[in-house]
Amino acid sequence: MKKSILLFTMLLTILSSCSKDDVKDNSEACDSNTSAQSIVLDGINREYVLYIPNSYDGTSAVPVLLNFHSFGGSASAFMIDADMRALAESDTFILVVPQGSCSNGSSHWNPCPTGGDNKSTADDFGFVESMIHEVSSQYHVDMKRIYAAGYSNGAMMAYGLANNKSDLIAAVASVSGAMLDCTGPINHPMPIVHLHGTSDGVLPYNGNNDYSAVQSTLDYWIDFNNTITGPTVSSDNSGGMSIEHYVYDQGDGSVSVEHYKFIGGDHVWFDATYQGQNTSELVWNFMSRYDINGLR
Repeated sequence: MKKSILLFTMLLTILSSCSKDDVKDNSEACDSNTSAQSIVLDGINREYVLYIPNSYDGTSAVPVLLNFHSFGGSASAFMIDADMRALAESDTFILVVPQGSCSNGSSHWNPCPTGGDNKSTADDFGFVESMIHEVSSQYHVDMKRIYAAGYSNGAMMAYGLANNKSDLIAAVASVSGAMLDCTGPINHPMPIVHLHGTSDGVLPYNGNNDYSAVQSTLDYWIDFNNTITGPTVSSDNSGGMSIEHYVYDQGDGSVSVEHYKFIGGDHVWFDATYQGQNTSELVWNFMSRYDINGLR
């Protein structure tokens, strides 16, 4: 009797380890999402959370904003934490929060095509392409106005798209992020806005052995876009923190590279405001000025 029970238990274990359609679940103890869309890529189930504003009626093409969560994050939580839904309603754009793949219990993004800088072998560029194709097949999308934003590891992914999938992306926003070394080729001027705290303990403002300093990343895009090298600088301390705003403009296609320096700011999606605008508004108000050809 005991032997039969043991064999039955082993059989249940084997069956439970197999997927119904040979499609791998992407959870692996990572946080799950609510109301997520899914795509099967390379036999792996990939998810994204979609917000279609009530203001969308399908009569005209609308922009799409991809907003990438941080390492270990979930799309559902990031939809709330970095809330852009009110902006999507007022300015009528489709908001997409993709879910990073899961490895060893942590969700993550791979901002480089291949190599040691990536956290796994998951094809995140392929996922983004498939996701854009899926969304644009269901909704009336302005393919010249697809924007990539992100926080921390998600910001790395946004920079990765700027460098390796520039044919898809019109502008990029990085919040407490860094750009990895897998750069170019880029086929059009790329507007960039980078928000970063000077006391960031995860991705230090002045860089470290693993990540570039903020100014080094800005210089890369200043050079690429042929903007002015002496920025216009303004500041504001009325929104809960002292913030400096640097504008490098007059670039090719009339694009600019902009930086919000949060004095004493930590590794966060910032709560402080600049001239009345919160982080989500700063990100959207910058990117929405551009399409893939430059200033609109």
